[in-house]
Amino acid sequence: MTLSEMLIGCAVMFGVTYLCKAVGLLLVKKQIKNTFVQSFLYYLPYSVLAVMVFPAILFSTSFIWSGIIGTAVALVLAFFRRGLLVVSVCSIAAVFIAELCLNAFL
Repeated sequence: MTLSEMLIGCAVMFGVTYLCKAVGLLLVKKQIKNTFVQSFLYYLPYSVLAVMVFPAILFSTSFIWSGIIGTAVALVLAFFRRGLLVVSVCSIAAVFIAELCLNAFL
């Protein structure tokens, strides 16, 4: 991935996040009381970010299996509410170990 592609991705993520918040502020004058709409507007930027990042997680390694293992480790640790640093370091370590094992056996 080149620098220009990363900058374009960041700009798109910024635009989506800003658009979701701005549309809510501009179009709705009263406070939104519907919990479904509130949760939809709250989680929309996170879901768009996840959709944009997830393919890069799987295909940035030599083997797709190491990306899947790193993702699984991150999901399990996040489920048990570990901190961001712990989740990141452990998933990176899992990918590294998986890459070493896969390179040794294949």
